[in-house]
Amino acid sequence: MPHATSNNSAPWTGPQLHVNDGPLRPDQVGLLRKTTLDTPMEEIRRRYNEDGYVFLKQLLPRKDVLKAREQYFSLLQPSGCLKPGSEPVEGIFDSSKNRRDYPGIGAGGADENGRPIGPNPEIASKFIDLALQAHNEDWYKETFCKHPALLEFVQEFTGWRDNTMAVKRTLLRNNTPGNNAIGVHYDQIFLRHGADTAVTAWVPMGDVKITGGGLIYLEKGHTLGVEMEKVFTLKAKQAGFSDEEARNAFNANMMHGGMLHNGPAEFSRDVNRRWLVAADGYEAGDVVLHNAFAIHASTMNYDDEGVIRVGTDLRFVDSSKKWDKRWDKTYSFNDGV
Repeated sequence: MPHATSNNSAPWTGPQLHVNDGPLRPDQVGLLRKTTLDTPMEEIRRRYNEDGYVFLKQLLPRKDVLKAREQYFSLLQPSGCLKPGSEPVEGIFDSSKNRRDYPGIGAGGADENGRPIGPNPEIASKFIDLALQAHNEDWYKETFCKHPALLEFVQEFTGWRDNTMAVKRTLLRNNTPGNNAIGVHYDQIFLRHGADTAVTAWVPMGDVKITGGGLIYLEKGHTLGVEMEKVFTLKAKQAGFSDEEARNAFNANMMHGGMLHNGPAEFSRDVNRRWLVAADGYEAGDVVLHNAFAIHASTMNYDDEGVIRVGTDLRFVDSSKKWDKRWDKTYSFNDGV
């Protein structure tokens, strides 16, 4: 695996952050660069190309995000996940319940069909079914995922204009306190049947405290992702693989679920790069755009008030170029992507 040395900066002095394989050391943590909407578009593009991401503050109206959050948890409420007496928009987990009965999508612990599992199948199944159903609700797929503020920004940012297409397959994930977080990956792993120009918008559906399980980005991780892809492609060609054989062989060498590594702490040590975090957490309305090779993961949710972290991955492609048609459908478990 290619290695690189991170730039010099003061060690992290904020709260202790935890990932799947334990705590991150202070020298493993840096800060995401914030970008406000009054920043010139040329500068926003420059930052995206330089960093592999751009962390946009308040791109979406806060009230619209919180309305979607309220609708999400109103849907999930019958599963018993919410604290009695709390409001759905708060999304506070009922701490009297076993958190493992409320597993998140894509965070490990899945059966052979890619379906999350819990120790009490009846409880877990109800929660999981409702979380999956949310992908098909009009308030989500028609209103939230197609929010004009996001679509119009991406159209201008990419320069794709009318060729800008939001693909149907999205990933709406929750993370209840104490459960596993998302492992280390980059998106081109899952989009390899199309051009490598796809843009992902990670949208926190509500406020996410610094300790609440938000996304973290490997410093200059997009350059490492490109290097890893090039190294494998070269080896595949030398072995005489066709393009399809190369794609299948690459994916076969990923961990289950397409992860590069389940442990961000160990991965950071291996490649000698820091994980970049949002110093003050994320706010409802924030959006992070990242490219197809930006390596990212998430911290574990240790919110001190038991708030469930919810966020969604929305992906945009240039419809005038080849794109991965496997994404032209609503998300389902074990759907071949």
